Amino acid sequence: MKSRSVDETIALGEKIGKALPKGSVIALKGDLAGGKTTFTKGIGKALHIREVINSPTFTILKIYQGDLPLYHIDAYRLENNAYDLGISEYENEGIMVIEWPEYYEDYLPEEYLEIRFTYIDDEEREIEVIPHGEKYRKVAEEILC
Repeated sequence: MKSRSVDETIALGEKIGKALPKGSVIALKGDLAGGKTTFTKGIGKALHIREVINSPTFTILKIYQGDLPLYHIDAYRLENNAYDLGISEYENEGIMVIEWPEYYEDYLPEEYLEIRFTYIDDEEREIEVIPHGEKYRKVAEEILC
């Protein structure tokens, strides 16, 4: 699917956020400025988070409180130094969003929802939803219909 604006990317994140069960893990892959944090803002909107959601690049993990907690991880700085952030301790409590999961693959659960962002231009993105596991196949079907 395509997003042609920041608002459309946020709306897609919100739609997916509403479909996610507690304990979901979302892996966001894509280029720099691909829309990953913007998409996460939409998930935060679905969870009624009032704080401004921004990239946790320098802190690696930010926790936001809403209807469920949102655990926002940016694994970019873990490149060549990945270590277990203890996501198994958090993953059943709320929604976990991991940007740059390729730097954290050894610690991802077996089942998760992958969202791939391809930068087309300043406004447009190609967004692909890839479920890993039965739980996320159902979520993807709900989102894509």
